[in-house]
Amino acid sequence: MAILRLPYASIGASAFPPLSILFRSPRTAAVSFCSASEFVPKDDSKRSPLKPGLYLVGTPIGNLEDITLRAIRVLRSANVILSEDTRHSGKLLQYYNIKAHLLSYHKFNEAQREQAVLNRLKQGEIVALISDAGTPGISDPGSQLAKMCAKENIDVIPIPGACAVVAALSASGLDTDEFTFVGFLPKHSGTRKERLVVSSNETRTQIFYVPPHKLSQFLDETTPYFGESRRCVIAREITKLHEEFWRGSLGEAKQEFLIRQPKGEITLLIEGKEETKAENPTESQLEQELAVLISDGHSLSTAVKTVAERTSMRKKEVYSLALKKFGKQIQVEDEAAE
Repeated sequence: MAILRLPYASIGASAFPPLSILFRSPRTAAVSFCSASEFVPKDDSKRSPLKPGLYLVGTPIGNLEDITLRAIRVLRSANVILSEDTRHSGKLLQYYNIKAHLLSYHKFNEAQREQAVLNRLKQGEIVALISDAGTPGISDPGSQLAKMCAKENIDVIPIPGACAVVAALSASGLDTDEFTFVGFLPKHSGTRKERLVVSSNETRTQIFYVPPHKLSQFLDETTPYFGESRRCVIAREITKLHEEFWRGSLGEAKQEFLIRQPKGEITLLIEGKEETKAENPTESQLEQELAVLISDGHSLSTAVKTVAERTSMRKKEVYSLALKKFGKQIQVEDEAAE
């Protein structure tokens, strides 16, 4: 089967228009070029107009082709687009021929912008929020604005798109049933250690964002908590030309990236802690626990139930031991009480 690799638009959008493939028969195919603006449907006459509100629009994380038709429609319809970096976002809008008013909105000015944005929303405008890559509010500006809108009963509408966390997890080869997205570690060393202690003891896959220039430091900090044998995946430059998935143990990663300085955005995944079955307590340990409970005034049945729950032992087994060790004693005490 012949495979046509689509160009990576992030390299140079204008030089690489997307391909459309028309299959005429099982053996022949016609390939034609079209511009990005021609590729996107423009006829919105049959669609209902967008309702006012804050639209959190997911944008590509590297490859400009990773955007939904709905996202393009929202960006074209918005009265204003809040952008983390207007120059960076301008390339995306230009690629898809989207003409809209861009307003900078980032961590250094979001507090000053919030009230003005809320006023526009209360006046019934459509406000779109985009980050440099991925979903706004996820390790990017936007969460505080969404909270304020929710508090003011202003509609907040998510427009899903590319996501580095999900993309990396899906291709990692690690467990995907349960995972914890940690994001960037806290800057304060004490808080960082606390987070690593928690993460290292979780059985779920742990997902971190790591700046490329701090990867070696991250591995040095992480390994003492997780152990050198714990498997990890380092996903770099996802969806871009030099996309890479490095797989190995944390110990191997330390050696590999001690001499190699990676470039580009990094999503690092570490497998969860393996669940180990607790060893069953000995008969003498069970007897001691039962004795303490019974001496404190608990009935035999209550003591048995408590010990069974604490130790994950079968209740029937604990009850049998309790009768053998304490049955006569309790019977004598009951007769004396009568």
